[in-house]
Amino acid sequence: MSDRNIITSEPGKRGGKPCIRRMRITVYDVLGWLAAGMSQAEILDDFPELTEEDIRACLEFGG
Repeated sequence: MSDRNIITSEPGKRGGKPCIRRMRITVYDVLGWLAAGMSQAEILDDFPELTEEDIRACLEFGG
């Protein structure tokens, strides 16, 4: 799956911020959790709908 399929943006959802696979979880949410010290494993435990590939796509998008 390419990053284009993982990172989506819809005008009416979360103010048009880039989200993960049309969910309401934004790239900035994930990057904020990582910046706050959460590990990828902790994020995946808290949000089982996310995948390691989703987190990688967020890091690449923000990088």
